[in-house]
This record gives sequence, C-alpha cells and structure tokens, in this order.
Amino acid sequence: MFSCISRPWLVAFVFAFLLVSGYQYLFAAPAQFSPGTLVSVSYGTSVPEIASNLADAHIIKHPTLFRALLRLSGEGGNVQMGVYKFAVPQNLFVVMYRLLAGDYGLPPVRLTFIEGVTTREVAVQVAAAFPTISAKDFLAVAKPQEGYLFPDTYLFQPSATTESIITTVRANFDKKITSISEKVGRSGYSLSDIVIIASLVEKEARTDTDRHIVAGILWNRIKLGMPLQVDAVFGYIFNRSTYSPSPVDLKVDSPYNTYTHRGLPPTPICNTGLAALEASANPAKTSYLYYLTGHDGLMHYATTYAGHQANLKKYLY
Repeated sequence: MFSCISRPWLVAFVFAFLLVSGYQYLFAAPAQFSPGTLVSVSYGTSVPEIASNLADAHIIKHPTLFRALLRLSGEGGNVQMGVYKFAVPQNLFVVMYRLLAGDYGLPPVRLTFIEGVTTREVAVQVAAAFPTISAKDFLAVAKPQEGYLFPDTYLFQPSATTESIITTVRANFDKKITSISEKVGRSGYSLSDIVIIASLVEKEARTDTDRHIVAGILWNRIKLGMPLQVDAVFGYIFNRSTYSPSPVDLKVDSPYNTYTHRGLPPTPICNTGLAALEASANPAKTSYLYYLTGHDGLMHYATTYAGHQANLKKYLY
C-alpha cells in the first residue's frame, strides 16, 4: 500500500525537480547577475553580438539559446537599439521581450543646451549621455546645423539616434523662430545672415539692451565695409572658451577671422537663444561703430576710433 501511494508522488517530485532545474539552467538569469547592469545595443549590432554582450554582462546564461528563440519568434531583426538597464534578474523570455519592445528600464534622457553652446560642445554632451553615440560621429552630422540647434531643455528616449536628436533640436529652432518671423522679414536681411550675426551677439553681449546695440554696431560695420573685428570668433577658431586674442591670433589664416576678412563669417559660431536672434533681426538704430567690455563688466560704446581708444584707456588699460 505504501509503495503504491508514494510512487506517483515520487514521479511528480522528480518531474518538478527536473522542470525547475531545467528552467534554472536554461532560462533563469546567471548567479553572477549584478543589479543595475547597463547593456548598450548600438545601431547595426548583429543578433549574435547582442547575445554575446548579454551573456558577458551576466544577463543571460546561454547566448545560443537566446539567438534560437529570437529566430523562432521571427523577430530577430526587430531588436530596439539603445541602452538597457537591468535592475533585477530576469528570465530569458523577459529579456528577449524587453529588447523587442524597447523596454529600456531607464527614464528619458534630459539634456539642456545653454545659449551660446557650440555644436562641438553639444556633441560632447550627447556622447556623454548616450553611450551608443560618439561625439565625432554626432559632430560630423550636426556641424552643418551650427546656429540652428536651439538651446533648450530636451527629453530624449534612450533609443535616440544622432539623426533623431538633431531633427528634434532643429525643429525646435524652426518653431521658435516663427515668433520673430515678421521682424526677420522686415529686417531686409536673410535668415542665415541674421543667425550668423546673432551668434556673434550671443557671445559678445549679456543684456537685452546691449544685444540690440551690439547688433546695430555689427550691421553698421557691414554696411560701411568695415571688418567686424569680433574677438569671440577666436574661441570658435581655436576651440577654447577665451575670447581675448593675442597678436598672433589676430593674424590666423581662417575665414572666421573677422580682423583679416570683411563681411560675415562663413557660418554661425554658436547656437543662440531667441533674445540674440530678435536683437539681430531688430537691431538698435545707433551711430556707434565700436564697443568693448570693461573691467567693470559693463559695455562701453563709441562712434569714432578716437573715442574707442579713449574707452580702452579708461576701462581696460
């Protein structure tokens, strides 16, 4: 009697043991799993590479089984790129689902680009926030958009690409510029010229009043055929934050050198806020031709070179 009753229970126990053991061996997360592990899936990464990366990160045990299940599902080509966070151990099926659904386990990436930021600086920020994007690759695509990457705070999905980030930021510029479109139209200047002037104004002036006056001075110099002589371009030329050029800097052979070349620089030198754009489209009507920022932190203006020299001696020397 005892043997007859116990035998089915024994079979069930063995079956359950084998089932659990097989699950643990094949599908459960590795014992070496580390909470908070990040795994990056880059554009163009093959399924074998993804499986290998997951195994190396101790997210899954058997990369071959992962590949087989993806192949059987018919969804192998639909893995979503981006950075995935694995906060807790998850079985193979959950991991596969997350990669197919783009369930990153991460909040949106928040990036703030400040007024006056260069595209080179934007590239560094983006690369720091997105391990799948290199600063070099981002800059190669974004460089032609210098001046049109509107400074603002953005929320991007972890799956964001170089192209989607640039598209979003450029679309914001197009949206923001509509608020001053009438002033742009009345200015008599092209939008591209206004954006270039605005990039110089952004770097040279800090208050709304000064922005309008500096914009007026720069347009005055353009009309008279005078070189703009804007020091801020040297920060752009040499990729540094200082705007105090040395005598050697003033002679550098660059189309952005506003001391040796008349007219506007070839492109904007930074990405500007709306205030600088508005000032450039609607500059102050002024007879000033010169300006400087003194040691007192204030801007000082002059209509003649002699007056400018006097300001130099009074506020800088």
